[in-house]
Amino acid sequence: MELLDVLYEKDLSTRCIHKLNGAEIATDAPKESFGRGLMFSPTDLVAAALGSCVLTLMGLAAKKMQVDISLARAQVSKEMVSQPLRRIGKLVVNVFCPQTYSQQIQEELEKAGRLCPVHNSLHPDIIQEFVFHWGVS
Repeated sequence: MELLDVLYEKDLSTRCIHKLNGAEIATDAPKESFGRGLMFSPTDLVAAALGSCVLTLMGLAAKKMQVDISLARAQVSKEMVSQPLRRIGKLVVNVFCPQTYSQQIQEELEKAGRLCPVHNSLHPDIIQEFVFHWGVS
């Protein structure tokens, strides 16, 4: 099933169109790769996908356990490497949840976040670190 149309606009920019709902995301190459750096780069979208996937899976687990993780947020940092090829070398996901729960519930939520499909789909050479902060907004 076709999911996206990706159109090359110009000047190292693309427009991605979701075929089912028409939503659009634009990308631009970063300045260090001769782009304008005006929008998310394609590798920024990988980092965003990981952070949003972690929160989504935690949200699903929270719903099943009937707890509220509203206002939780993820801060994702990305480190690029250039050897042997230019690629993402490391992603660090810091999850901040303003609520606190029992140790068991927090462990279940963390486990759910770590099992997200994006995390499981990334190449094993990409270092992924997850840090959970409870009671912090």
